[in-house]
Amino acid sequence: MLKKFIVAIAILVSFSSVFANTSDKAEAATYNYHTAAVHIAESYIGVPYRWGGMSPAGFDCSGLVKYSYAKAGRTLYRTAAQMYYGNGYRPSNLQIGDLLFYAPTKASAPTHVAIYIGYGKMIMASSSKGVIITYTSNPYWHARYIGAKRV
Repeated sequence: MLKKFIVAIAILVSFSSVFANTSDKAEAATYNYHTAAVHIAESYIGVPYRWGGMSPAGFDCSGLVKYSYAKAGRTLYRTAAQMYYGNGYRPSNLQIGDLLFYAPTKASAPTHVAIYIGYGKMIMASSSKGVIITYTSNPYWHARYIGAKRV
């Protein structure tokens, strides 16, 4: 009886370690530097806007994006335009962590960048409100949207 009990426990332990490893792998696959950057940026909601700001004392739009990605382990260019024209590719559909670019006119270079956080929302440093979450469908930003990029 004791021998059957020990064998049963050994089987349960081996199965639980298989499931734990599968779960860990699935979590690691979904949690990458994109989602890490989003979580980092979200931790600074309410931080004031500061022209040229790249720290928790104050962020401008590209400063928030660059800082958040750097903390997540990815180095990006400094300005919205450099990020837009630099490394990466244009996604066919938005995913969490994609960079969203905005310009005064469709023909001009981007002057604003935000991070897509899913569910039609983005996080950004707003010159009037500091670090906020807003909808990508916001009429002001929607009219100025010029594209997205995955880094």
